[in-house]
Amino acid sequence: MSVPDYMQSAEDHQTVLVVVQPVGIVPEDQFFKIYKRIATVSQVSIRDSQRLLYIRYRHHYLPENNEWGDFQTHRKVVGLIAITTCGSAKEWSQTAERFHGQKEVYSSTLYDSRLLVFGLQGEIAEQQRTDVAFYPSFEDCSDVEKRVEDFVESIFIVLESKRLDRATDKSGDKIPLLCVPFEKKDFVGLDTDSRHYKKRCQGRMRKHVGDLCLQAGMLQDALVHYHMSVELLRGVNDFLWLGAALEGLCSASVIFHYPGGTAGKAPGRKLSMSQAADAGKRHRPGAQEVLIDPGALTANGISADTSTEIGRAKNCLSPEDIIEKYKEAISYYGKYKNAGVIELEACVKAVRVLAIQKRAREASDFLQNAVYINLGQLSEEEKIQRYSILSELYELIGFHRKSAFFKRVAAMQCVAPTIPEPGWRACYKLLLETLPGYSLSLDPKDFSKGTHRGWAAVQMRLLHELVYASRRMGNPGLSVRHLSFLLQTMLDFLSDQEKKEVTQSLENYTSKCPGGMEVITLPDGLKLPPVPFTKLPIVRSVKLLNLPVSLRPHKVKELLGHNMSTASPFIYSPIIMHNRGEERCKKIDFQWVQGDVCEVQLMVYNPMPYELRVENMGLLTSGVEFESLPAALSLPAESGLYPVTLVGAPRTAGNITVNGYHTSVFGVTSDCLLEGLPAVKTTGCLVEVIPSLPRLQLSTSLPRYKTLNSHLTVSVQLFNGETQQLTITLENIGSEDIETLELTSKIVSTKEKVFGNFLSWELDEPLSHLPLKPGQAVTLTVNIKVKLDFSGQESLLQDLNDDGISVTGLPISSPLRQVLKPRPENKPVSSEPGKAEYSHIKTLEAVLNFKYSGGAGKVEGYYRELSLGVHVDVEPSVFFTRVSTLPATSTRQCYLLLDIFNPTEHELTVCAKNNQDLVLHASECQRMAIQVDKFDFESLPQPDQETARFTNPKQLQEERQHAQGCQINSKLGICWSIISFQSLASFVV
Repeated sequence: MSVPDYMQSAEDHQTVLVVVQPVGIVPEDQFFKIYKRIATVSQVSIRDSQRLLYIRYRHHYLPENNEWGDFQTHRKVVGLIAITTCGSAKEWSQTAERFHGQKEVYSSTLYDSRLLVFGLQGEIAEQQRTDVAFYPSFEDCSDVEKRVEDFVESIFIVLESKRLDRATDKSGDKIPLLCVPFEKKDFVGLDTDSRHYKKRCQGRMRKHVGDLCLQAGMLQDALVHYHMSVELLRGVNDFLWLGAALEGLCSASVIFHYPGGTAGKAPGRKLSMSQAADAGKRHRPGAQEVLIDPGALTANGISADTSTEIGRAKNCLSPEDIIEKYKEAISYYGKYKNAGVIELEACVKAVRVLAIQKRAREASDFLQNAVYINLGQLSEEEKIQRYSILSELYELIGFHRKSAFFKRVAAMQCVAPTIPEPGWRACYKLLLETLPGYSLSLDPKDFSKGTHRGWAAVQMRLLHELVYASRRMGNPGLSVRHLSFLLQTMLDFLSDQEKKEVTQSLENYTSKCPGGMEVITLPDGLKLPPVPFTKLPIVRSVKLLNLPVSLRPHKVKELLGHNMSTASPFIYSPIIMHNRGEERCKKIDFQWVQGDVCEVQLMVYNPMPYELRVENMGLLTSGVEFESLPAALSLPAESGLYPVTLVGAPRTAGNITVNGYHTSVFGVTSDCLLEGLPAVKTTGCLVEVIPSLPRLQLSTSLPRYKTLNSHLTVSVQLFNGETQQLTITLENIGSEDIETLELTSKIVSTKEKVFGNFLSWELDEPLSHLPLKPGQAVTLTVNIKVKLDFSGQESLLQDLNDDGISVTGLPISSPLRQVLKPRPENKPVSSEPGKAEYSHIKTLEAVLNFKYSGGAGKVEGYYRELSLGVHVDVEPSVFFTRVSTLPATSTRQCYLLLDIFNPTEHELTVCAKNNQDLVLHASECQRMAIQVDKFDFESLPQPDQETARFTNPKQLQEERQHAQGCQINSKLGICWSIISFQSLASFVV
């Protein structure tokens, strides 16, 4: 016996073997259809008896295995069912002859046989025969199962008669010596009358009767006969048959302890019809066949005698003893080179028992022994079958990695060099089955959580083999998917050289078949999920950027209240707060605008040891229609964190969610979703897109520059009291009409007090051009008027007096002329603090805010603001160092005496109402007398008592002084001009 039956289990010892074979030409699908129906009759309750007969069916069985039927009776073919088609009476004789020839093959062991004839009708079909059943067609055969049951009962009758015949003690009759095929030549010439020989004959016959009792459903009798056989055979050192007796004892005990069977119902134990059909097509020795589960065995099936339990306690082995006896039996089998198949099958049976007992380590010892059993020269197909079964058995006991190892060996055997046509598809299928054993799956999501599981080096080897097998299968798309998976999941374990080799291979494959995000479905229905390259490059953070300040939308304040929810009357509710917290984690507190380009900043890292080219990188969004504008980038080797900005424009309004990004690397297109990247930091991915708004661009007549707060600012240098005009051009560069325009100004915090309107304009003329269509422009003139304090500082007065000049008591007709010494430019200001005051440049800053709106955004209550900064450096023009009065000839008038100082480097002229112009040279001080009407400050409006009571006294004082100053200025009308600049300016006293 050279071909083992790896599907055998201990309970098979109680079955009788029936072979079902086609005779002549029978369609395979029809044959296996009938075979399946026959195989359903797996146990038959014998009439007038409480015993069950179990049947094991095979559609192919080697005659040489049948020769071991005396050694173990369950290996003996006792029944033959032949299936044939016969179309006419002429073919019948030939069919009957073929059936007879089929019976001759197993004639030495056959108890009974049946022939099922399909398609024959007429006189012959009407004959009543016990061994032949006629059916009109494969569809019209309703009583097949009943015929098989009758056939099994006839087998039982023969089996029972043989059991009774062999079991009866016939003293005086010579007991024949039962032999296995390789023993026959060894017993030639032996003394058949010796005591040793007789005990051997008795022991072997006892063992044989035990087998028959077990098949006939008499478990207790079988146990008794096995025990007697063991004692007899042990005494004569008949080790091969002693091993068989011990195995029989183990099988009977297993049947009692585990009535559900040890073969189990795991995948691979029972073949589907399609697999059975494949097996039928091959018709190879040892093919996998349908194994019939004997089912549960009740006490009634053993014996009705109440002494059974008493006998069981004495004869049945305990679960621990079963394994010990199996070990002993296998050790005896190992003494015989020709019993390798018996030894291997015993190991397999013991493993199945140990699997039920959950004794995995002992089971692995049996399997390890099975690996080294030499069965001689095996064909490649038999090697594949052997390694596959070893893999299944290791899986059964929970040794997943060991199971995967043998499955992989079987896969490699499918493409061995000695095979003329390597089976790459079978190899690929077996390799896929090894993945779980090596802690591998085909889903990259399983590798994104926690630490890496399994041995990375072995996993990479296996993935490389999958790539190669799929390429040899002629499926480059599959190669790309597996290679992408290898690069994505094993990147941390690849050396620099391996990274280079893998990426080069990937580029070669993708040049013929680009990789994508579609799910690949294999012919057997297995689905390979897509493999996005989330590590090429690695993204550390994703940040949605706000629009530039000038483009950010603002909500009209009156409409803000309408959007605030008032879902709960309570001030605080922990449930509501929790929900708001979740919302805040997702939704960002700024808005994007429909049609405007929006930006998302990614911080990326290139883990590769060489430059990484990323093509077609863009955003993945949902919620509103979004036009992504892809970017291409090249990241230097091991770049560190590198900022990448991805842009796009929402085309509709609503809420938009940035779900991730897409890339194209090494010819593989990837959609990388942020929800699958827990390590990526993000401030939120949901943002509101408001309806479109117009865009305003401004240009100015004065030069501009950008400040730190991103405002565009115009800068100008003016003398105190001077006025400058600023022309601003407003152009609509968007796609919506500008329907509203407002302009406000604000002086930025300054230490200086500004008199009058610093910035003034007329907006009526630009507003008349609204709505402003896209591409149109309007101009606006803004007057910049600087009026700061013209009064001289006390330190300056003191400085002038220290120079020995008497400012008081001089006659009006003699104007004072005094030229101060010019201050050296390179001297620190602190060295001459008095003279530094009058040349100090002061700064004024203000912001012009243009508020505008239009289009659908205006309807929703949104507007935009555009700011223009105004920076003015104010140089001193003239100073009033002293002011005093003298009585005039008229009592209603007086003289106002002004000491005026020119701190500039230019000659300037000062004039007043009804007065002669005064020319001042650089750094010159002169007195000016102006005849004016006396001031009546009492006539100024006074605040009412109610207002005065609640107003700060200091503020009241300032308001009173301002009113008086305005009255004085209106009467004096003092102006200055620099002759060389042709500049004219006014004073403020």
